[in-house]
Amino acid sequence: MKLPPAYAWLAKEPAPRILVAALKLYGTTETKGKADNPVIMEWARGLGRTIAAAYTADAVPWCALFLSHVCRTLALPVPEGYQALRAFGFLTWGNATPYAMLGDILVFKRDGGGHVGIYVGEDPDCYHVLGGNQGDRVSIVRISKSRCVAVRRTPWERRQPDTVRRIVLEPTGAVSSNEA
Repeated sequence: MKLPPAYAWLAKEPAPRILVAALKLYGTTETKGKADNPVIMEWARGLGRTIAAAYTADAVPWCALFLSHVCRTLALPVPEGYQALRAFGFLTWGNATPYAMLGDILVFKRDGGGHVGIYVGEDPDCYHVLGGNQGDRVSIVRISKSRCVAVRRTPWERRQPDTVRRIVLEPTGAVSSNEA
């Protein structure tokens, strides 16, 4: 995993498990053209036959598939049925919280649908989000806070880890306007 310099600190961060697991997939890229990345297609198969039958190509938006796969590998709840393939399927995932912190799930609106990813930080105007299907790969992008419709916190089995906290970052890099 080779993170951009602005996010290199994440490689040493004792972050929540969901973020650590997602970072292991950083850089996974969909295959251009008619072929499909077998790794992404395996994520769908791992969620069951119904999802595998519905998810037919890595050109289909896969932000929710990515996050559902990460949740499944950690034995965390996964949205029911086809909602595992929809960003808005995470609107009721975990616990609602009024402000985002490290490892939280963020749900965004966008033209034509939604987007979902994991909070790694924020600047005054944007969240810095680790997610799938951002530029056709697992990456970190800045997304305007005004597009965020839900902040969801992992349902902790014991207590919330001390690493769950607000992260303030520099507002560098382009702002994503459509992650599809």
